[in-house]
Amino acid sequence: MTLADVIPSLRSSLPPRQLDRGLWPLTTTLGRGGLAIGGVPLTLVEEEYGTPAYILDEADVRERCAAYAAAFGPAQVYYAAKALMCRGLLRWVAEAGLGLAVYSQGQWNLARTLGIAPDRIIAHGQVETGGDGRVVVESLADVQRLTRTRRPRRQQVILRVLPAQLGFGRPPWAAQERFGAPVASGELAELVAAIADEPLLDLVGLDVYLGSQLAQFGGYEHAVAQLVATAAELRRAHGVRIEELNIGGGFAVAHTEQDPTLPVDPFAARMRRRLALECDRRAIAKPRLSVTPGRAIVARAGVALYRVTAVRHEDGRQIVAVDGGLSDNPRPALYGARYTAVLTGRASQAPLCPTTVVGRHDEPGDLLVRDEPLPGDLRPGDLLAVPGCGAYHFPLASNYDLVGRPPLLAVHDGQARELVRRETLDDVLARDAA
Repeated sequence: MTLADVIPSLRSSLPPRQLDRGLWPLTTTLGRGGLAIGGVPLTLVEEEYGTPAYILDEADVRERCAAYAAAFGPAQVYYAAKALMCRGLLRWVAEAGLGLAVYSQGQWNLARTLGIAPDRIIAHGQVETGGDGRVVVESLADVQRLTRTRRPRRQQVILRVLPAQLGFGRPPWAAQERFGAPVASGELAELVAAIADEPLLDLVGLDVYLGSQLAQFGGYEHAVAQLVATAAELRRAHGVRIEELNIGGGFAVAHTEQDPTLPVDPFAARMRRRLALECDRRAIAKPRLSVTPGRAIVARAGVALYRVTAVRHEDGRQIVAVDGGLSDNPRPALYGARYTAVLTGRASQAPLCPTTVVGRHDEPGDLLVRDEPLPGDLRPGDLLAVPGCGAYHFPLASNYDLVGRPPLLAVHDGQARELVRRETLDDVLARDAA
């Protein structure tokens, strides 16, 4: 029993529990009225926009963009649009001087309508660029498609390679599950020859993807070494000069207090040193070293806000249902991703209790938070804020059970505004043509 249990009137005067600053947006504050981000109390966000809602801290995104630009140089950073994309966010990215990696025709078209220069865009997948920008090729089929669809002008291409085992305890992916040219096979030479046979294709770079949520430098260092070795061999055997090496993204971001985060400044310094060492060893000119962060730019800036709809206590645990779930955050179901949560909008001095937060969709995998400590007196109507929701939440949201997708809201300098409005039931049903 706490002093607040004996004298309930003390509860409103007791200091709030502290936040782990590594999990929450840059401008997050915690007072007796609960959480505020960008100077906007989350209770006011709920009053104006309802729940569920995605909240994005503009200052945090801009700070992350600036940090990566300072560490690698803005011309060497390409924001991975698959993590989160809308007009407002792309303006922040462009204003920071970062480039863009796009993965669909829609993303390419949106970037171009915002005036992002094509030479600042790298296109992955089946994107028709009209010869602009740079295109990543992963197979002979990609080369053939480019020769059929490009305009009669030169197209710069980047070759995706699959490195040999990089020393991870467990490979982040299996080579047979991905496309690209394995560095230890004849496919690489075959792809390079196919590109060289096309007079309007210029091979200018090599690219690699190592996995997701990687916090150790070693795998990236091995990748740099293998990319440099590949560049040296292409120079020797084919006369191709590689201008750029892209080591991708996948940089770890914490979603719970137990998660690591990859620090950008020491990481960039270590990669530059390894690049210089390997290029000196191979006696080749040093290519540009570029990266493609997505989650690392936007994940921490985002918070999901939910309202509690039901509570049950069982075997010393608390099970809480909320008004969102699988349709707005499928990552726990897809990848086993873990999150934490904080009660906001009212004070509680109740003892912490292992709490699982479940969604609204009546599915076994519809879990948002598993066994995280939350006050043991949660009740319907409470607000829960879940940090680390800026990446791969809004893009992966669905209309499962004919539920409309939440709004994406920007907060900054005491103001909240819609980046993307809430999807209504009319929106959801409008495509049903029968």
